[in-house]
Amino acid sequence: MTVTPDNIPGDPRFFTRHGPFGLEELARHGGAELRAAVNGSAAPGSFTGIAPLQSATLGQVSFLDNRRYLPLLAGTGAGAVIVAPAFADKVPPHAAALVSRTPYQAWARIASLFYPPPPVNPGIHPTAVIGTGCVIDPTAAIGAFAVLGDGVQVGAGVDIGTHVSIGPGVRIGARCRIGAHVAISHALLGERVTLLPGARIGQDGFGFAVTPEGFESVPQLGLVVLEDGVEIGANSTVDRGSMRDTVIGAGSRLDNLVQIGHNARLGRCCIVVSQAGISGSTELGDFVTVAAQAGLIGHIKIGTKARIGAQCGVMSDVEAGADVIGSPAMPFREFFRNVAFLRRMAKKTTQDGAGEKADRA
Repeated sequence: MTVTPDNIPGDPRFFTRHGPFGLEELARHGGAELRAAVNGSAAPGSFTGIAPLQSATLGQVSFLDNRRYLPLLAGTGAGAVIVAPAFADKVPPHAAALVSRTPYQAWARIASLFYPPPPVNPGIHPTAVIGTGCVIDPTAAIGAFAVLGDGVQVGAGVDIGTHVSIGPGVRIGARCRIGAHVAISHALLGERVTLLPGARIGQDGFGFAVTPEGFESVPQLGLVVLEDGVEIGANSTVDRGSMRDTVIGAGSRLDNLVQIGHNARLGRCCIVVSQAGISGSTELGDFVTVAAQAGLIGHIKIGTKARIGAQCGVMSDVEAGADVIGSPAMPFREFFRNVAFLRRMAKKTTQDGAGEKADRA
């Protein structure tokens, strides 16, 4: 078996490469300023791919956005390097510089030029089950063993993978990508929504009344609304609302293994990292970040651009722009002051104990 080295991206068994592309086109697509190589005779006229600094060759593009990798820049064989203005003069003389104030964004755009998303192959697989009254755009693709309930609407350019289950009445906007084994019910999806394999959207929320005899389920009568450009990671779950909709705002990104409770509302461009959980009826403003394994109780509000640290336990409202960490959550500075205080106390206790032992001796 042939194994592709780890430092060579774009294994052709799995990825289709486009190109070649000239420097001017790369600069234009990446929104970067082109600075020609000092040794112009060594620069290639076109580029065939991308690669890390340490393995790139003359016909490939690489990038640098972290000062710690400057030694790799000095020795790179890449014919063009995407860099921030501060590093433009460090690019080797054989390479052209693609200068951008946001080099990682430029890298994303240029990498997407070489490796765009795979095209949608329109059509309905013969093993798919399509309910009555479904409206499926002729440019959409429905994969093998997918099941669509009655009245489902599928927009233009949608790609629905294998073994996907879509409940009655679900609406899927244009250019959505639905991965294998995804289940969707009681949901409205905007355009360009991506659901990675195994995601669960629109199932019953965790709502019940407590009685002396046990628990009695409360009907969950809301929906899930995924606005334009939302991405939901593999095996993440978004519960539908009980009395109002659960809403994930436009452009938000949920990592793998994230839980969103019923009635929760996320603003635009929020980030929720793996294994974080947001309880029911909690509201996030725009551009909120929730780091890995954080837990938010229900019925609280997180202000715009707040940042919730990893493994944080949030039990009350968080102001806009605040950074909190710890359990219970507290401002970053307070948390680290407490940590420093505890370390001093532990050190003092150890020293006092050593002194007492010496006195007894």
